[in-house]
Amino acid sequence: MPGPARAGLFIYALDPERVADFYCAVAGMARLHATPELIVLESADIQLLVHRIPPSFAEGIVITSPPQRREDTALKFFFTVPSLDAARLAARAAGGEVFAENWQGPGFTVCNGMDPEGNVFQVREFAA
Repeated sequence: MPGPARAGLFIYALDPERVADFYCAVAGMARLHATPELIVLESADIQLLVHRIPPSFAEGIVITSPPQRREDTALKFFFTVPSLDAARLAARAAGGEVFAENWQGPGFTVCNGMDPEGNVFQVREFAA
């Protein structure tokens, strides 16, 4: 994706390094830029910005281990992976999870997962 991204997604995180490492491992994203407050990741499909939650908001947030699912949101993003099974292994190793339940879409298999802070997303594997 040469030049500034035309579209992307922000994720606010208590531990941006851990969350960024998770999406690099599971979604095959590359790190473009990092500051203490912001890590910019990119794939051929999307730019993902992992932003540190400001201290005034972070005070009351606790991330459990394993994390509790944070499903009460109006948005959920998805990305395509070469293999759901490989995504499950990578997610578990990076502190998150890709859930076991799969369902079929037109030309792909899909399932939900969560990152190390409990943010829910969806992964898709194209049908052969």
